[in-house]
Amino acid sequence: MSQQYSPAGFSLLPPVVKNLLIINGLFYLATISFNTAFGIDLDNLLGLHYFQSELFRPYQFVTYMFLHANFWHVFWNMFALWMFGYLLENVWGPKRFLTYYLITGIGAGLIQTLVNWWDISSIQAAANAYSMNPTLDGFIAFVRHYYPHYYEAEGTVRNFINEWSITKNAPGFAAQSVEFTDQLIKLHMDVPTIGASGAVYGILLAFGMMFPNMLVYIYFLFPIKAKWIVILYGAIEIFSGISNNPSDNVAHFAHLGGMVFGFFLILYWKKKSTYY
Repeated sequence: MSQQYSPAGFSLLPPVVKNLLIINGLFYLATISFNTAFGIDLDNLLGLHYFQSELFRPYQFVTYMFLHANFWHVFWNMFALWMFGYLLENVWGPKRFLTYYLITGIGAGLIQTLVNWWDISSIQAAANAYSMNPTLDGFIAFVRHYYPHYYEAEGTVRNFINEWSITKNAPGFAAQSVEFTDQLIKLHMDVPTIGASGAVYGILLAFGMMFPNMLVYIYFLFPIKAKWIVILYGAIEIFSGISNNPSDNVAHFAHLGGMVFGFFLILYWKKKSTYY
């Protein structure tokens, strides 16, 4: 017989989950307040940047997981943290739960950085090849393939293409196009990864491994076993990550990274002791 599970009230919150909810909420309010009052962008300071970016700092592997893009981003992450996390903390204890949360969050950041390295390296190689023979058609192909949003939207890049199209033989456009490719790559590097989703997906994975047959009510209406939720969400993230939709700004591989690090950490704990 399957175990029944439905979220308990906030009165049952253990200390780590409770404090993580508070800290993430405070960071979200601070992000808005600092930007409004002082013009300080905490996403640039504390979000995880690509390691070749001038904005990268090692501590961002920890701080990025306390930042969120908007209200719904922080709300759903914190709801999932509460829904699946408080039971895990009650079983594991605060120290082990916090260790798991931080390791999966940092692991998610490492996986996302590795994926970014693979992606940006291929773009840099294409940009270097283009710089050897810069042409209008080559520039259009580069932008449309790697940065379609810049090609489709009105702006500096699109205006440059239009001007070059009108005066194809004018000097200077080829050299400027090479500079544009470098600028686009730099902008790519400077986009930060933020959010607790990697750690939250790690918690979801742990919940599914420890309570595989426990029923979770999706939207409080549809019961589904925890193990199937883990498989479903994992499959969605794999598909979305491989699809690599340019308009999708979700760090799908960070989500998978949290699950992967969580999986091996639980196996390690299980191997060391019968209690995990």
